[in-house]
Amino acid sequence: MAALAGRTAIVTGAGRGIGAACARALDAAGARVALVARSVDELEATASKLINDPVVVQADLGTPDGPSDAVATALAAFDGRLDVLVNNAGMGLRKELRTYTVDELDRMWNVNVRSALLLTAAAIGPMLDRRSGSIINVSSISGRRGAPHRAAYSATKAALDGMVRSLAMEYGPQGIRANAIAPGVVETDMWTSNLAMPGVEDDVLGVIPIRRISAPDEIADVVVFLASDAASSITGEVISVDGGMHGTVNLWPKV
Repeated sequence: MAALAGRTAIVTGAGRGIGAACARALDAAGARVALVARSVDELEATASKLINDPVVVQADLGTPDGPSDAVATALAAFDGRLDVLVNNAGMGLRKELRTYTVDELDRMWNVNVRSALLLTAAAIGPMLDRRSGSIINVSSISGRRGAPHRAAYSATKAALDGMVRSLAMEYGPQGIRANAIAPGVVETDMWTSNLAMPGVEDDVLGVIPIRRISAPDEIADVVVFLASDAASSITGEVISVDGGMHGTVNLWPKV
């Protein structure tokens, strides 16, 4: 449980869901965590459960300066040290492609992809100084196999997968690792509303080999592993944490 003792981490989208679970798990493993999101109330609720002097950073990562400002605030609290960056913040829309507006496409790209690139660009310097670091993108099974009515969302998640492969090649010689985690159906606010629709839960469970929904903590456990020295030889990978969905026939729940 002390695998990350003395280390520092930034987690975006840390106010709820997978991001909050990642913050809790990293804290439990000994890391000091900077929690980044737009809602201060949600961040403070998450931070109240942590023990290693967490840092609350309010930021709109969809803006041009939000990512770099968030990293600067975290680094100031961390005395310039950064060991782990978890790019988890994201948004999703379920729509037929031809109904998207340009503003919707731009907002999704800026939040899901541009912010991860800008956060990483701002965070990489301290990692290079120590010749050590772990960058972890929270992607999605949608980026690996696609999903109906999620073309734009799937495209952003596929971009995150390509990003870590390139970062692994670029910064591996300097001791920095980059990986992605691709969750499937997880107990989050979005899926809670979907599963409440008649017949949807049976439909969803039918395409998950383990026949249950994943918990955010199960994603967070893999984040801690990738952040730790136990994963010191793993980089450039996209790891599915989806109950086996990625390996099944090409079906998708009707939601």
